[in-house]
Formats: sequence, C-alpha cells, structure tokens
Amino acid sequence: MDKLKAFESFVSVATRGSLTAAARAEGVAPAIMGRRLDALEAHLGVKLLVRTTRRLSLTTEGSAFLEDCQRLLAEVAHAEASVSAGGIQASGHLRITAPAGFGRRHVAPLVPRFHAEHPEVRISLNLSDRVVDLAAEGFDCAVRVGDLPDSSLVSVRIADNRRLCVAAPSYLERRGTPQHPSELAGHDCLVLSSGASQTRGWAFRLPAEEGGAQVVHVRPAGPLDCSDGQVLYDWCLAGYGIAWRSTWEVQAEIASGQLLPVLEGFAAPPNGIYAVFPHAKHLPLRVRLWIDYLKHHYSQPSFWQTGVGRLFS
Repeated sequence: MDKLKAFESFVSVATRGSLTAAARAEGVAPAIMGRRLDALEAHLGVKLLVRTTRRLSLTTEGSAFLEDCQRLLAEVAHAEASVSAGGIQASGHLRITAPAGFGRRHVAPLVPRFHAEHPEVRISLNLSDRVVDLAAEGFDCAVRVGDLPDSSLVSVRIADNRRLCVAAPSYLERRGTPQHPSELAGHDCLVLSSGASQTRGWAFRLPAEEGGAQVVHVRPAGPLDCSDGQVLYDWCLAGYGIAWRSTWEVQAEIASGQLLPVLEGFAAPPNGIYAVFPHAKHLPLRVRLWIDYLKHHYSQPSFWQTGVGRLFS
C-alpha cells in the first residue's frame, strides 16, 4: 500500500464528502478510491468512515486521523517546496485574514517585515472577527485562535493560546486576591456581554474527585460588561476588576507588572493558535514561507513577553 497516496485519498474523500467526488477530482474510478480506503482501514485496524448509499461520515477515529493527515500532507508539501524552490523567489499575491484584536497586535506588525524579506510578494491583510470562508473569498491563509470547528481546511498549530484571570495591582490591593474560582462571585469581574462570545463562561481546571483534573466553566458577573475585548482589557488595566484574557493580549503587561495573574494554579489547558489554509496538493511558496515566518516568531518567548510594538521598534 502506498501510504501517502492512501492518506491523500482519505483526505480527499473526507473533505469532499463522497467517493465519487474524490474519484472525479483525481480522475480515477470510485472503486479504486474505495479500495484505497479499505486497504488503509485494514492497515490501521480501525474504521475511519461510515459509508452508506446516501451519505458518508467520519468516525471518531476518522475525525482525529483526518486532522493528523492534513497536517502531515501540509508538511510534505512544505518539504517538497523547500527542495524544488531552490533559488526561486516567492512572488504573487498573498491574501491573509486574522481576528481583529490578535491581528492588530501579532500579525500586522510582521507583515511589512515579511514583505521586506520577500519584496516580490504583494500582501493583503484582512482583520475581522467573522469566520471568513477562505475558498469562497479568495484567501490563502487565516490565523485563527482557539478550538477549530470541523472543516475541510488544513490547520497547522503555530503557538499555544493560554487564558488567565488577571487584575491590576491596585484592584487586588483594594479588594484582595481570590484563592479559588468560587471566590470570583465576591469580585468585580469584567465579562464579555452575552451577545459576544465566551458563552460557556471562564474555564478552570479543578481537581477531580477520583484523581486527575477536570475543566469546569464558571459564569462570573460584575457591574461592568462589554462586547469588545479591548475595552475589557483597558478597564482591567485601569483597576476596575478581574478579567479573563488570553496571554497573547496581556503577557507583556504581566512581565512589566502592570497586571498580575490571578488563580494561575487553576488555569485550563491551552488551546491553539493556528495557520489555516485550503487543502492543496502543492502549497504556494509564498504561503509556506509566511506560515514558517509566523512559527519562527511565535516560538520565541520574547515575542509575547516584550510586546510586538517594542520588539519591532
């Protein structure tokens, strides 16, 4: 069995939703595609797809394997591009989208630097908290923060996204420091309004009754709420209460002492920051170099701890 071909066929079938569509895209008979999937499932010893005459769906194992295959194929494409590119210079139009707050702080400052290294690449950056349809709207790559929905897109984890409760020293001096998430009920918590996000509340990891730990969600309340995360950040910095923010937003302020972590021992496990792009057999060099550029900078603790503005001043 050609494992790489089998992985490509599995991804093609899973993302297109049918054997017929995947076979048509590759120019082979559906029966050939079916035999590849049968061989892959037999090799792995698990069922990846539930196939009926009317529909096709992924099993739990298939969903997990799909993400791994997409990541593997992306890395193979990267490796091929590295070898074949040689002295070829990246060029063309790179269209990027990112969430507004994260994008302003941690994507936009890198764009001119990337262009300086690759002057033949024209770059368009879209900042929006809307989940953009990359294929329909013509984007090459998106930066997305947090858990990703099931998707036919390929995702590469480029950094961890950890969330913490933080407060200004002036607030903690005035109101005291909570020692357990249950004590948040007695504090001024700065929360996103119900129409925004964080609908499940703030996540904490608590000891489980039978050992280990479990993630629970607390829905705190306070006299101030807002639909804009930047406003909550400003209020927190000014000492008006405790906020639950991503470390990408507050790491520099924690390092400088302007904000202090609260309930850090109960922080939930991090989720991810991802580069996401449509499935493609051959990833354009400009996209591969951009993803590598993000991974390089995001892997440096100083990038988050000193603040991008100061890092590139």
